[in-house]
Amino acid sequence: MRRLFFYSVLAALLLAAPFPVGGQAQDGWKQPAQLTPPGASPRLQKIVDDAARAALERFRERGLAEKNLAVTLLDLTDPRRVEQASFRGAEPVYPASVVKLFYLVAAHRWMEDGRLKETEEVDRALRDMIVESLNDPAHFILDALTGVSNGAELPPEELKAWAERRNAVNRYFASLGYTGINVNQKPWCEGPYGRERQFYGPHFENRNRLTTDATARLLAEIATGRAVSPARSAKMLELLKRDFSGASKDPDDQAHDFTGPALEPGARLWSKAGWTDTTRHDAAYIELPDGHRIVLVTFTTDFAKERDIIPTIARSVIKAVTSDKR
Repeated sequence: MRRLFFYSVLAALLLAAPFPVGGQAQDGWKQPAQLTPPGASPRLQKIVDDAARAALERFRERGLAEKNLAVTLLDLTDPRRVEQASFRGAEPVYPASVVKLFYLVAAHRWMEDGRLKETEEVDRALRDMIVESLNDPAHFILDALTGVSNGAELPPEELKAWAERRNAVNRYFASLGYTGINVNQKPWCEGPYGRERQFYGPHFENRNRLTTDATARLLAEIATGRAVSPARSAKMLELLKRDFSGASKDPDDQAHDFTGPALEPGARLWSKAGWTDTTRHDAAYIELPDGHRIVLVTFTTDFAKERDIIPTIARSVIKAVTSDKR
């Protein structure tokens, strides 16, 4: 009952941006009632600023600068006082595979509304997209969500119609009040080619982008049962659950090589990481042994080989949060 109370009350407090009171968005999605955003917290702001400054100082000789870092922290521990703070949290950043969180939520919204049939193949793709962070299943999911796929280049008018359909996921999150993000591209290891390349723009100006603030909001909504529905949020959390115990030989293991190294036994972790040759990010929901519940999102750019930046920030944040009796 206490856990149910936590989730129900927090749902009435938790959004980082308001959106219209119930009704239908342009594309027909059902919208929940307007909610109150988390409060800005001087206490959390000091924690985030101190953690960011400590990391910048530690990696200063290697060239790490403010422009390479963004951090957002949400404290969900007290449902009566949900708080947030960030360091460059509104800065748009190429998200790598963290964008798959947004495709996961959109897929469940579409399935809930009957726009996407829930099949074994869809479930398999969602699992591989989130658990293994594979790109091919993300391509399949985005095609299924938007009804358009890659192919030969298109003339301008046809490309415009194609792009309108591909922007369906953007319109969904815009209807919920998300700003400063772009979630309409597939994550690529090679490519893109054809109409997908056209859609990127001549100078790749239409790349995906996320802020740590928006990512933290979405992960908090999943963690508190607010994303689509409590039942669907629980399914999403199951895919995001990470076992950081033991060791891993995979240098990009989502459980062991991002926020996980900062956690002590007894903590619980749900996360989605993203990495390329220039980016290294993690979005983590953490339940600590002392009862604290936090969302911590850290994006780093141009320092993808510096694997200690994210756990360094996480250790600093966790130590400060757990020692602060407020």
